[in-house]
Amino acid sequence: MAICSVLLAAALTRAELIERFKAPPLTKVSGLVQVVADCPAEMRREYQSPIALFVSEVCNALYRSDRMQPVYFKEPGIVVYIGDGRTNDTRVVVREGVRESGAKYTRLTLPAPGTADLGRLRTEIVRAYFRAVKDRTIDAAEAERALRAADPSARADYEYAQIERWLKGEPVDGDDEEMIRLCRSVLVPGVARASDVLRFGDRLVLYPEYFDRPFCGKFRACTLKDAILHLKEDPRLRLHAYLKAPQVVLYGGGRGEELAAAAEAYSKLLFEMARGEKPTEELLEMLEDADIKFDIALEEARKREEAKAK
Repeated sequence: MAICSVLLAAALTRAELIERFKAPPLTKVSGLVQVVADCPAEMRREYQSPIALFVSEVCNALYRSDRMQPVYFKEPGIVVYIGDGRTNDTRVVVREGVRESGAKYTRLTLPAPGTADLGRLRTEIVRAYFRAVKDRTIDAAEAERALRAADPSARADYEYAQIERWLKGEPVDGDDEEMIRLCRSVLVPGVARASDVLRFGDRLVLYPEYFDRPFCGKFRACTLKDAILHLKEDPRLRLHAYLKAPQVVLYGGGRGEELAAAAEAYSKLLFEMARGEKPTEELLEMLEDADIKFDIALEEARKREEAKAK
């Protein structure tokens, strides 16, 4: 580190060195967090405040999870150094230390802030928080658990990932009953992810009450379109449409306006199918309208995920 500092100093002009020394650090969360920008002014303007906000949000979430007010720190317990690299360096360099007062602190260095591994940074912030605030040393797995407990978004990401692993037949942290419960749960109130919308779509199928008694003597599962076309051929389709109608509203509830609108449209269609009074052409028009609402819900969910990824 000392050699790198000497080489860096040799490469910078006197004015640049003075400018960097004068650059004030940002101190957040009652002194717990300090973000030092050891980089040119344009990089400092681009990265210092966003990184300080990122670190602060993680620490404040941990404080809230512990039902604690931020503790005042005379000297920071988490120091983040922003380097001046513009390469694809994703490293988060961790160095733990103890001050003369006995207080523990952690220095996190981001050699290239624009490409730093934010997942690793988030984990190391949690570990640094535990050292400074709780005087505890934890590993990465415990840090991830603490983060999930403190951050609803992180917890939801983890639960969605668990569902996808389970659906692929991969090992998960829970049994089948737990995974089924997660699939039925609203993991992020008021927001549908693409996987929520697609799973909702998978439920838009009618099944006969007995496996060996298919609809119309041939359908062991019936799409809504096929059900509409064969309503008069098998009265049981009307019964199962009636049973499915309220379930569809529950499946789509609590996950945002778009999916709720699609669920309501499908539910109305199913009730009309059960009633058996509308002509086939009108029912198919209702299905087309519901499908359009479904496509809108899926498109909006994907847009939100793409925006989040950026």
